[in-house]
Amino acid sequence: MSLSSFFSSFLPVVHADAPEEKEEESVQKPEDAEEPSEDVEEAEQPEEEEEEPEDIHPTIREECQNSAKCAPFTKHFEHCQEKIQAGQGYKGEDCVEELFHMMHCADACAAPKLFSKLR
Repeated sequence: MSLSSFFSSFLPVVHADAPEEKEEESVQKPEDAEEPSEDVEEAEQPEEEEEEPEDIHPTIREECQNSAKCAPFTKHFEHCQEKIQAGQGYKGEDCVEELFHMMHCADACAAPKLFSKLR
């Protein structure tokens, strides 16, 4: 007796690769059965969902990026991007560090404003 047959005697066996079996419909609808009325169908439909409010985070973040506190970081990032796109940077250069500095400043500025509006 193999180990798998021992366990299969206690537990049901499930095969993941087996095709799904379709059950045959043994009960057929009578031809003269009435369809549910339209009033019942309308009552069963869920109510329309409320629209989600507009996300104010991108607006607040953009305002913070242009603020006096974060403007130097934003300007430095944009200058780096222009340099890279013009092909003037060294090989493999990217502006990740500048992006991190800009986003850190913008997020630090935006967080208190955002959470004060969410309360």
